Amino acid sequence: MSIYDRDLDRNPANHQPLTPLGFLERAAATVPDRVAIVHGGLRRSYAEFYARSRRLASALARHGIGRGDTVAALLPNIPEMLEAHYGVPMAGAVLNALNTRLDAATIAFSLDHGEAKVVLVDRELAGVMAQALALAKATPLVIDVDDPVYEGEGRRIGTVEYEAFIAGGDPDHAWAPPCDEWDAIALNYTSGTTGDPKGVVYHHRGAYLTAIGNVLAGGLGRQPVYLWTLPMFHCNGWCFPWTVSVAMGTHVCLRQVRAGAIYAAIAEHGVTHMCGAPIVMSTLLDATPDERRTLPHRVSFITAAAPPPEAVLAQMAEAGFEVVHVYGLTETYGPSVVNEWDPAWDARPPAEQAALKSRQGVRYVPLDALAVLDPDTMEPVPADGITIGEVMFRGNMVSKGYLKNPASTRAAFAGGWFHSGDLGVTHPDGYVQLKDRSKDIIISGGENISSIEVEDALYKHPAVRAAAVVAKPDAKWGETPCAFVELKPSEMVTAEELIAWCRQNLAAYKTPRHVVFAELPKTSTGKIQKFKLRELVRAM
Repeated sequence: MSIYDRDLDRNPANHQPLTPLGFLERAAATVPDRVAIVHGGLRRSYAEFYARSRRLASALARHGIGRGDTVAALLPNIPEMLEAHYGVPMAGAVLNALNTRLDAATIAFSLDHGEAKVVLVDRELAGVMAQALALAKATPLVIDVDDPVYEGEGRRIGTVEYEAFIAGGDPDHAWAPPCDEWDAIALNYTSGTTGDPKGVVYHHRGAYLTAIGNVLAGGLGRQPVYLWTLPMFHCNGWCFPWTVSVAMGTHVCLRQVRAGAIYAAIAEHGVTHMCGAPIVMSTLLDATPDERRTLPHRVSFITAAAPPPEAVLAQMAEAGFEVVHVYGLTETYGPSVVNEWDPAWDARPPAEQAALKSRQGVRYVPLDALAVLDPDTMEPVPADGITIGEVMFRGNMVSKGYLKNPASTRAAFAGGWFHSGDLGVTHPDGYVQLKDRSKDIIISGGENISSIEVEDALYKHPAVRAAAVVAKPDAKWGETPCAFVELKPSEMVTAEELIAWCRQNLAAYKTPRHVVFAELPKTSTGKIQKFKLRELVRAM
């Protein structure tokens, strides 16, 4: 035994489980009167935010909810969803934030698979929840959330309304950190593009560290004003419900992502940070003159998914936004990789800057390791920016695994790394760049074609708003690229013109043979659903 282990044991004085719940407690104690939440005409202080979260925890506990029980929430980005991110785990339970755009059958699957004991549902979404409950075997307590900002009809389907439910809770509820920081804090279902969705389980330690990592990677600084354009159901809003409390900032809630509402919120509340998929950038850039506002300062826009094309970056900068590019998966609590921008790059030509910003980047501070490995040998690929391998993660920002799915969990963690399924390269400076999903790579005449590379060429055309490329079976070449293109409003271009454009920017074998003009199918978070495009290709 080392001398440093002798009589130096862990005890409550020197060791406590990590949990993001303490961020709210600290903020309420430090700046109790600071505005924590803005929603329509509502202004709620940190003291009120903390007291209401404790009321929710107390009310859930009185209902018999405790460690390991699931509380589902079908809610927009409203204050009650923020309270659920604290109150549910304060009761020892696990929050399952449900995608508000899912169909009833998929919601029913999630309720049953997660064994939901309680469901919080906004009255605008009560119709689909009622259908889901009729299909589900689970019989949870249903709590209606009546948001005064919602002006539609909706309905109530629960046995109690949220305000009445938490009124029976104690604002001084004596919650405690989990006995083990490995305890589950949240359950998030993947999109389920093939088969049933998989339930990704987050732990308190990972949520704590991700929240800290977001502050650093997103440059939140002190007292940021954060606008909720990213759905809180998506990877728990990339853990930003906990992140903003670290910096003692203000949450500005937004029920619907609309250009006019976004610009108005930025101008009125002095928003400093927001997150979203590229589709949110398109929403901002497509705003009408009446919807736009002159921004009081530059706003940090943190985006994931496809790297922003050069033209989009230029337009966002002109509109007053500074784009921060991040990358991650549901299994990594959302973003865990950031394109750390070197100020020296500001002197580079715009095209070169766009190429640098398109790289996914380097690991978050709390992530132990990020690497591009050969999946067969598990050895790193050369850092030459050319050799393709699989992007893999290791560390505390990787989830516990998949609920009730040991086979998928073992496969995902084979060799001591989380296998992302994304293909990428490592540049000489250590920055990682995605080249494709393993299932999206196109093999034409024995040559690998990155669909991302072809899409990037299409995005550079001034008429293209969105593009996705998938493999189309070909009798001679095996597969060839097929491009699906969504044009900007009032823009016109022919398939032949786009193919010629690509031929100028790509090797001949990478050029799409077919171009289809259509509105691209997207998930609720703005990701293009390539599996639907593959189905269309098979039917062509």
